[in-house]
Amino acid sequence: MRMYDVILHKRNGGKLSDEQIRFFVDGYTKGGIPDYQASALCMAIYFRGMDAEETVTLTKCMAESGDMLDLSRFGDLSVDKHSTGGVGDKTTLIVAPVVAALGGKVTKMSGRGLGHTGGTVDKLEAIPGYRTTLSEEEFLCQAERIGVAVIGQSGNLTPADKKLYALRDVTATVDSIPLITSSIMSKKLAAGSHNIVLDVKYGSGAFMKTPQDAEILAKNMVDIGKGCGRSVAAVLSSMETPLGSNIGNALEIKEAVNVLKGKQRDDLYEVCVTLASRMISLVRHIDVTEAETLVKGAIDDGSAFEKMKEWVAAQGGDAESLEDFELLPSASVIYPFASPRDGFITGIDAQRVGDAAMILGAGRASKEDSIDPSAGIVLLKKPGDTVREGEVVARLHTCDVRRIPSALAAMNEAVRYGDEKPAETPLIYKIIT
Repeated sequence: MRMYDVILHKRNGGKLSDEQIRFFVDGYTKGGIPDYQASALCMAIYFRGMDAEETVTLTKCMAESGDMLDLSRFGDLSVDKHSTGGVGDKTTLIVAPVVAALGGKVTKMSGRGLGHTGGTVDKLEAIPGYRTTLSEEEFLCQAERIGVAVIGQSGNLTPADKKLYALRDVTATVDSIPLITSSIMSKKLAAGSHNIVLDVKYGSGAFMKTPQDAEILAKNMVDIGKGCGRSVAAVLSSMETPLGSNIGNALEIKEAVNVLKGKQRDDLYEVCVTLASRMISLVRHIDVTEAETLVKGAIDDGSAFEKMKEWVAAQGGDAESLEDFELLPSASVIYPFASPRDGFITGIDAQRVGDAAMILGAGRASKEDSIDPSAGIVLLKKPGDTVREGEVVARLHTCDVRRIPSALAAMNEAVRYGDEKPAETPLIYKIIT
């Protein structure tokens, strides 16, 4: 078999066979197929697409290109959540202990933030002592014992995806539905969970800008996951505005704790309840309405917060910092961002707020950048709120006052004002099962 023939076949609109797909994935992973030929096939896929059968095969081959985590000891109780990314998205910090408190086994490998999008691993590392690296046996034993373990991406999982994503990133082939689907779902398959809930974001702070595009991606991922033998559901949620009020690593830990303590019932709470309910519905084979009652109960009775403390302590973190926020990193500079006029907040652009948080030190412009765990933004207003001239809309947190002017400029672009209250838009657009 020649790679030239595989490229030609797809370029001409043909359907790739299982053998052709496996030949490509194996050859490219091992270095036998050069970047220029892999790029050509990605571009052919971008224009010609792939059907469900092709995408299932591509996903399986990419998952099998490296290590596969065996979670069979947990049976149907293993469950994972994946978010397509956003600003202020600290749902894992809330959903994982809720689901674990209700009997699920949450085994999660999370990434770091880049650009305007935050990363769960960075947030957890804001907790003093928290270890984001565990051996496989430590990881599995902790999940078995307390129901949750969350670490950074490690080992030799999906090496094909790592190589292919880096190539797509520089060849304008990232936004291909089959390639996005296989990239995300191959990592989920390799991570081993029987049940998977996908939080597919749309809006200014998300990769998919419209709910219609997000729905296409979500349906593909659900279908491919089921085609690979997993139980899958997808929640389509808005990332037009940052989720919750806090953006930045230690700040988001504080907000997650407030939700788990029942002190905060807002958009963040709503998304977390929706995601956790879907996870429990899959794990316990119960109706989602019953699952939602259990989820809200675990927050209300404090068992979810107790599980968070148990989880953090198990991974070396200072669980006392979840009770005493003075033990978490704090910024030396807190600068007010004020409204220039009376009226309503008509919009808060999630991407520009994420950019402002990155400028303050909460994120990375490149993978090599270090972050300030104390940096970020606390929003005091949301779209639809009234505001007076000079009233504080947000507070900017940083340890470097020189960053403030650029962050203020980004915030000025992010926050929109008007004379009339904007129409409410749904937070949850659709749920696909």
